[in-house]
Amino acid sequence: MRELSIFADESGGQNGHSKYYALSLVFHDQAYGIGTQIAEHERGLVIRGLRNVPFHAGPILNGHEEYENVSVDDRKSYFHLFFMDLQKLPITYHTFLYRRSEVGDKEAFIARMRRDLVNFFFDYLEFFQAYDVVKIYYDNGQEMVAQALHAAAEYALSKNVVMYRNARASEFFLSQAADLLCTLELTAQKYACGEATRTDELMFGCNRAFRKNYLKAIKRKRLSTAQKSHT
Repeated sequence: MRELSIFADESGGQNGHSKYYALSLVFHDQAYGIGTQIAEHERGLVIRGLRNVPFHAGPILNGHEEYENVSVDDRKSYFHLFFMDLQKLPITYHTFLYRRSEVGDKEAFIARMRRDLVNFFFDYLEFFQAYDVVKIYYDNGQEMVAQALHAAAEYALSKNVVMYRNARASEFFLSQAADLLCTLELTAQKYACGEATRTDELMFGCNRAFRKNYLKAIKRKRLSTAQKSHT
């Protein structure tokens, strides 16, 4: 029996305060384990003298929560280590990006997100239908994402195939991978629009450096890119 896991993460808040919003889905074929990659990541933390805490991109970038008293150099080390290890994971992903001014109120945004998810599932229907079970992992942190995911998956995929799991990011390495990819795609949007913040430039450098060192690498993990490479 073939099983696909989908790990979802969002960035931007559901109350409309940020200019952009991103939703990332990470796809993992359960036939390919990630135990080796997780162990390698944990060894990397030890080598760098870093605490083994769950990766959380926002707090790392801004020095908040569990990273509040961590130096900028160590926060960069956390970010870069996870970024390097992510590239070794047997995953693909897709990110939906929205400009807040274009999506309307909350209900209109849910409808737009649901429509985009349905279209995406249909675009890659052959990929999803290759699996007997599709498990969607999301922490239900934002009601509108949960609503859109459930509605779209149940419409586009068989209800007998789709299962849902309430997943705390701190407990799942691939939820943390979705967090990183979501953050990088949102950052790419800001750089492309000339809206990178001082924090972005402190962590990633100029637009050219970001595109060369980060964006180029994650593009290889995009589902469309991975699919084309096998055709």
